[in-house]
Amino acid sequence: MICRNCGTENDEKNIICSNCGATLKTEDQPQQTQQQPYQQPYQQPVTNEDYTPISMWGYFGYELLFSIPCVGFIALIIFSFGGSKNVNVKNFARSYFCFLIIAVIFAAILIATGAFATFSSLMYQ
Repeated sequence: MICRNCGTENDEKNIICSNCGATLKTEDQPQQTQQQPYQQPYQQPVTNEDYTPISMWGYFGYELLFSIPCVGFIALIIFSFGGSKNVNVKNFARSYFCFLIIAVIFAAILIATGAFATFSSLMYQ
């Protein structure tokens, strides 16, 4: 006999469930079958993304490509914002783009402070 509360299989002579203690079917109660809901097994979502790792030479090639002044910047923007289905290439391009932004800000700060220092030294001569 199957417990209606927890679903444990019990002997026919048991009055209470051996697992949860709920009362089982008695002689005057009609037997009710409980339908179990259909559960589908977990399936990975289908995506168009590729997770192939990038080799050392691949990283080197992308570094060289992104280092080309105008074409490299355009390729960097394209790869950063979806030009490749490979997630690793996207992430590498995004990290290179962030590094480039930080380098430009740092260079701008150095130029601004250097220009200010040069201007102030010229004024007080």
